[in-house]
Amino acid sequence: MFLSTVEKQLDAKRRIVLPQDFRAAAKGPFDGVFCFPSVEADCIEGGGQALFDTYLAVINELPFGDSLRTALETSVFGGMARLSYDTAGRITLPESLCDLFGLTDWVAVVGMNERFQIWPLEAFRAHRAQQRDIARAGLPALRAQQRMPLAVAKP
Repeated sequence: MFLSTVEKQLDAKRRIVLPQDFRAAAKGPFDGVFCFPSVEADCIEGGGQALFDTYLAVINELPFGDSLRTALETSVFGGMARLSYDTAGRITLPESLCDLFGLTDWVAVVGMNERFQIWPLEAFRAHRAQQRDIARAGLPALRAQQRMPLAVAKP
């Protein structure tokens, strides 16, 4: 599980050290992570074999030739890079992904359960504020919906 948010500085070769617990969470068939352009936000999404398997299962539920399946295959698998750790635990982000999202200096590495995201630091700060507003507004409605079956079941 990927947890927490850390701020890191990319070096001149676009390398960052992923936190040790992120490296442990990504254990899989190779010593590294999968990274690709996020489908839901303007950032890099990454993770280990569990994330890859989740996307594969979701995509495989759609029939071959379905436009959503093709779009997901193009976005996720077509944009995917397999990044191995160097001896210092660093990954080197592909230049194309850095250019796509404007990653040049400080970044936020954000743990999100079975995945993580890499954002330009200032863009993430704005995104985090928006996400807090959405969570704050949506949580009461979610809790009410979760309690509804209990209220209906009582005579």
